[in-house]
Amino acid sequence: MTTPVPPALTGKALAVVDVEGNGTTPPEIIEIAILPITARTVAASEMRSWLIRPKTPITPIVTRKVHGITNADVAECPAWSQVAPNIRAMLDERILIAHNATVEHKVLSAHLPGWAPPIVLDTLRLAKAVWPGLPGYGLDKLIDHTALDTAALADQGYHRAAYDTWAAWQLLRRLVDDSGLDFDGILRTAAPAGFVSPLKPEGGLW
Repeated sequence: MTTPVPPALTGKALAVVDVEGNGTTPPEIIEIAILPITARTVAASEMRSWLIRPKTPITPIVTRKVHGITNADVAECPAWSQVAPNIRAMLDERILIAHNATVEHKVLSAHLPGWAPPIVLDTLRLAKAVWPGLPGYGLDKLIDHTALDTAALADQGYHRAAYDTWAAWQLLRRLVDDSGLDFDGILRTAAPAGFVSPLKPEGGLW
């Protein structure tokens, strides 16, 4: 499945991301999906995802109540140190986009010392601004509210990284279309509180 990039985001280097954790504090990433976007269209087949073997076992409660990933599922998977270079390469110099993006930003920053995205955009913040008064803003509720087309990753299911990443991308497209915001408006509305968007070297916004 291929989807067009909204004009307000065309030409931007984007990475839509979701991570799933092992249930510990602080969490270890056990699954990550990244959808890189640079062209005028993006296909679900461009998604990259990894299952990762954590140092500390996955807690039963997150397996049961969140993502369904078991310790057996990741027993033969690579450790974070083995995949981190590839993940960093896919994220470097790209705008980070996620639903409740402060979580992804915090967890990824802890796993990738020295990495920092030029901008963070949060579809949760954007949804609250564009569609005020909804009974809930969890990704699952917004999928239902907007009847988002998640069929391309239907084999994964909610709270698996690739499914949530594709849903967040579809949600972002819908929010940008419904709001009519330009890129500066998206920044003002969707950047998490306290996140300062840097300027590009030529003086314009990223």
